Amino acid sequence: MNSLSEANTHFAVDLFQQLKKSEKDNIFYSPLSISLALAMTYSGAQGNTALQIGKVLHFNDITDSTRGRASTAHVEKLRNVHQQFQKLLTELKKPTDAYDLSIANRLYGEKEFQFRQEYMENVKKFYLASVESADFRNAPEESRKKINSWVESQTKGKINDLLPPDSLEFAILVLVNAVYFKGLWDKKFDTKSTGEEKFWLNKDTSKSVQMMRQTSSFNFAALEDMQAKILEIPYKGKDLSMMLLLPNEVDGLKKLEDKLTAEKLMEWTSSQNMSEKTVDLCLPRFQVEESYDLRDTLMSMGMVDAFSPQDANFLGMAESWGLFVSKIVHKSFVEVNEEGTEATAATGVVVVERTSPIYESFHCNHPFLFFIKHNKTNSILFLGRVSSP
Repeated sequence: MNSLSEANTHFAVDLFQQLKKSEKDNIFYSPLSISLALAMTYSGAQGNTALQIGKVLHFNDITDSTRGRASTAHVEKLRNVHQQFQKLLTELKKPTDAYDLSIANRLYGEKEFQFRQEYMENVKKFYLASVESADFRNAPEESRKKINSWVESQTKGKINDLLPPDSLEFAILVLVNAVYFKGLWDKKFDTKSTGEEKFWLNKDTSKSVQMMRQTSSFNFAALEDMQAKILEIPYKGKDLSMMLLLPNEVDGLKKLEDKLTAEKLMEWTSSQNMSEKTVDLCLPRFQVEESYDLRDTLMSMGMVDAFSPQDANFLGMAESWGLFVSKIVHKSFVEVNEEGTEATAATGVVVVERTSPIYESFHCNHPFLFFIKHNKTNSILFLGRVSSP
């Protein structure tokens, strides 16, 4: 593995495998948002804390492409990861009229606390982040409202109250990332073709949904060995696409999820695997809003020391011991309709002290997976499961 996009895809799938253990029907999150917030944290980590974060995010697998050899020194590897994020963010932030994509990073530091100047400079340089001072010690609630208000404005009002009450009582540093995307389909669905249809939650239970329809040519592949199929719906400008993964059977999603790996995902969606076919597409209108407290999830994935007051090592951020991560929260929202998609997410890391028909049929009338990716950088911006639209 040599690229950041591959590392991010591995992290996206690892995280999905953890989140699907919950009782939630629908899942929706931005692996990119979480990676960015954690990468800014990783930038100030050292020793075992850095190794664990790097392992969970698959940064340790990224080879140093600039020198054509695997870099061994942590500092060198760290710089390479940050440089790749800088390149990715610069690419994603290129202005375009085709869609609205905004990614914003911001770091709020306790005004009384001495952070290392180099850490602040690196976060600004590599993560294009703005740095603000906050008065967490004397005014934690006002600071929380200020941060939540910034997230709300960055996500066009879709993500409210990212940080819950009393979450900043002992905060020293809060790292926040917000991602917002709104795109029109390259070929819109005709609202006149939308009608009420059954969506099967399982073999015995269905609910009524507003099903959108269109017959058009799309990139498509049948995944015979997985008993599933995959379809690409491009957004206007074709820089971004929504990929749909649909099992053939109504209750086939669990089997598909259990076999899902980053390697398979990259293979299935590769241009060699997919070809243009005329497809009769049915897709429900849907809206999913989710929030996650990721502390336990990330700990179970191997990021343990960062949350431990005794073991956390953030000496890259400050000269004193005693900083540790108390909370990582993530909120996300997506709406899919005939016009296109609106999706947004925000992540906050709180660091505290101590057969052969003429056309293919693709009817999303039972649970399916989807993800939105930036095609040029092959980056998954959002990933989700719709079990009950």
